[in-house]
Amino acid sequence: MAARVRSGPYNYGGLGSPGSGLRQMLNEPTLVLNRSWVAISTTSVRTALSLVYRDVARVIQPETYETHDLTSWADLAVPTGEPCIRTVRLAIPVPEIILLTGHDHMPRRSVPFSRRNLYRRDGNRCQFCGRRLPTCDLSIDHVIPRSRGGRTTWENCALACVSCNVRKGSRLPKEAGMALLRPATKPKWSPCLTVTVSRRRASWEKFVSEQYWNVALEED
Repeated sequence: MAARVRSGPYNYGGLGSPGSGLRQMLNEPTLVLNRSWVAISTTSVRTALSLVYRDVARVIQPETYETHDLTSWADLAVPTGEPCIRTVRLAIPVPEIILLTGHDHMPRRSVPFSRRNLYRRDGNRCQFCGRRLPTCDLSIDHVIPRSRGGRTTWENCALACVSCNVRKGSRLPKEAGMALLRPATKPKWSPCLTVTVSRRRASWEKFVSEQYWNVALEED
């Protein structure tokens, strides 16, 4: 089972009750690695700091791969313009990646087949003409039509714009002189699944396989 990282009533670094700006920063995502350095989930900055404070995780410095406890992490200088968590006495760099020191399990998860996730998988793009359109201008096409035995599965469904859907009709793509931009496949679960593209950190790419980043998944 995947690691369950929980926040608790811990006072790390005298943070106290955060204001709105600090609260937003504490809710930003942090990538979680198991002790084998494999990405298994994401958590909030707040929970990440709590885990480091409890000495069950270390912060990873992405540029050097050095690991830090809370004291050595707080001792690092914050580059000008970089976000940090300020307390009365400290300016703590925002942890982008943490390493669990006593957990080596791998998550066994799959992406549920749903309309929402299908739109995420295809990135709101017609899989025949390639146009990216609003959700209301796209529909789900069965590659092998249901009238010909096609099933409603990851491997047989793809987004199509209205004109491409009408053109294909109840035919196979080949019969309609059309082709999918890429095969319809079941996306693999990623620890970044619930994190919007805009909130993913560049440093995560060193630890998350490229196959995950090719599926642009976004929150509502």
